[in-house]
Amino acid sequence: MIFLLFIIFIRIILRINMQALYYSIVFILVLVSLLPFLHSKHWTVRICDFLKVHLFFWLPAFAVIGFFIVKEQHTLFWIVIWLLVILTVYHGITLLRYTPLFKLIRKDKREIPKNSKEIKLLSFNVYQYSKKYDKLLKLIDEIKPDIILTIESNSEWQNALRPIEKTYLFNVKVPLENTYGMHLYSRLPIGSYKVHYHVSDDLPSIEAKMQSPDGQTFTFYGVHPPPPSPTEEETSKERDGELMAIANSLKNRTKESFLVVGDFNNVAWARSSRLFRKATGLIDPREGRGLIASFHAKYRMIRVPIDLLFHSNTIFIKTLKRLREIGSDHFPIYCEFYVENGTANNDRYKLSKSEKQEMKEDIIEGKQEEGNR
Repeated sequence: MIFLLFIIFIRIILRINMQALYYSIVFILVLVSLLPFLHSKHWTVRICDFLKVHLFFWLPAFAVIGFFIVKEQHTLFWIVIWLLVILTVYHGITLLRYTPLFKLIRKDKREIPKNSKEIKLLSFNVYQYSKKYDKLLKLIDEIKPDIILTIESNSEWQNALRPIEKTYLFNVKVPLENTYGMHLYSRLPIGSYKVHYHVSDDLPSIEAKMQSPDGQTFTFYGVHPPPPSPTEEETSKERDGELMAIANSLKNRTKESFLVVGDFNNVAWARSSRLFRKATGLIDPREGRGLIASFHAKYRMIRVPIDLLFHSNTIFIKTLKRLREIGSDHFPIYCEFYVENGTANNDRYKLSKSEKQEMKEDIIEGKQEEGNR
């Protein structure tokens, strides 16, 4: 039976006009490359933001394949080839920032600050429905982080993590059953904290003022906005509104040290991420290091970097890496950092009038959108 199906499949393939199929696939690749330029927030457009790395490999591959499939290489063929090359270069320029080469280009000479003590951070989207609590507990015991942020953690996860409260005396608990629960555990003193609900009463983010072992204060911000996807939110309005609301709350606090961490359900090069960075003046530590793709943990071919971290210039990132898979659809993200003695300079960029207006509109639309939860 299997052999018969295989023969039928081969016969169908042989009947297909391979040249027409080639141009059809190329059209889709070009379309996916160009759709992110639209301001539409529908998931069919915004999901294309996530495919830049894949397109960087697919586009040149199909440029080469074209020479073997297209027999009559007339004007249309060469237009297609040059279009594929131009788009490959475009994607490559964006992705260059996330390679070690970029650190050489910008001549980054920052060194570990003297008289400052290292802080270890673990950020992990646990996948609410996972029951592999022991794997996370084992990882915590191994790396002994100073700060732990769990995302999608509900009351069951809260109960499972109760043993670590003997060591992590400072904590903020927001158990929810809608996959947007969040817990913060810290060895470092938490002076004050606030749970924000920027765009919806079931989408929390945690803001906590902490003190480093050498007495430097900084503000930790844990975030988890919802993704635009066919199975969750139809648009990116809530996600973008959440990010812009956080940016709006930070942008005038230009002298404070911030560390913003979490599952952003967004990539760093997306329009909303770039506007977030510009408004806050925060730094993306992936630049010059690598993409550190964190989702999906089980499917390598569709893996994308959506668990992000941004920080003020007074925070020095020594290590940022992905840890082993421990039962979730996300990898844990591990970071070692230092808080420098000094005043932050988050006022590095000036927003245009149109960008300020875009932020306001995103926040309003995010609050008006009804989530699919």
